[in-house]
Amino acid sequence: MTERILNFLRERREDGPRLVVDLEVIRENYEGFAKALPDTRVFYAVKANPAPEILDLLARLGSCFDTASIVEIEQVLATGATPDRVSYGNTIKKEADIARAYALGVRLFAVDCEAEVEKIARAAPGSKVFCRILCDGAGAEWPLSRKFGCAPAMAPRVLEHAHRLGLVAYGLSFHVGSQQLNPRMWDGALKSSAAIFKDLAERGINLAMLNLGGGFPTRYLKQAPSVKTYGQAIFRALRKHFGNRIPETIIEPGRGMVGNAGIIEAEVVLISKKADDDKLRWVYLDIGKFNGLAETMDEMIRYPIKTPCDDDAMGPCVIAGPTCDSVDVLYEKEPYLLPVSLEIGAKVLIEGTGAYTTTYSAVGFNGFPPLKSYVI
Repeated sequence: MTERILNFLRERREDGPRLVVDLEVIRENYEGFAKALPDTRVFYAVKANPAPEILDLLARLGSCFDTASIVEIEQVLATGATPDRVSYGNTIKKEADIARAYALGVRLFAVDCEAEVEKIARAAPGSKVFCRILCDGAGAEWPLSRKFGCAPAMAPRVLEHAHRLGLVAYGLSFHVGSQQLNPRMWDGALKSSAAIFKDLAERGINLAMLNLGGGFPTRYLKQAPSVKTYGQAIFRALRKHFGNRIPETIIEPGRGMVGNAGIIEAEVVLISKKADDDKLRWVYLDIGKFNGLAETMDEMIRYPIKTPCDDDAMGPCVIAGPTCDSVDVLYEKEPYLLPVSLEIGAKVLIEGTGAYTTTYSAVGFNGFPPLKSYVI
């Protein structure tokens, strides 16, 4: 919550949910990452929030960018950032998109299988590739599935195949899970990575880069360790497993870069009970899973919600969105405490919503417009 955002909301009253992002918070976050891991390049995960103002600021600050599509690559290049500051980090790419990225000057690509290597060899000859390995996401509030990455034992074969096809077998990547609250979770992945570096060196292939991924948290209801704490834990693990031969390292913060910079203002549409003796109130907001709060799925991300009457007595609630879809319920398994005095029409502030909200918002499900966004 920043005074700049609160002033904006007071001065510009509107109907409907809206996200407001404070660029000064993002500037502070970027500087925090740069200090916490001073020898590591920052590749902002564009998918977290691709607002042009955010990309422009980060480009000016010297950030690099992790992209998932041609559109995101073009958005980054539109800031004036050069293509050598872009990684095409999606392991699932059409060959035509690889060719387009190559034509735009991108030379760094993620892979996790031999078939993807072969596409890059054909469409982006001579490029650098890094292989993503599977990683345990324990401790993360938004664990990543097995969709991305290969077993560590498979990675040497994938990178050796790239080397044979004329690509640069550049390095490895992993992701310890989004909103990772345990700074020690990088240790196991770095141990596996060091073994792969050694294996390939014995085959005559010397990897140069280690992509430490994202996972850096923002603050929701649970307190998260500081970026400095993560930097210290990661550096200790690097020294432990790589000794004095630490490779080039990069990180891909997304949520940790922009999450705490944004607040959504929403409105209470209805408060009701399902039965006369029901102790639970149902509180319906004008924003839900389809309007930007998709990460409430399975109640994994629990956003702080502030109301005008937070000093009053609290009671348990089910919180739901406005659409005619039964899955549009945000918190029910673990009821959310909201003031008993909360009324229909009240404005509420949903904190920590700068990341993965506008990009998850549907274009027009049930006729509701996409989430409005302002960057100040």
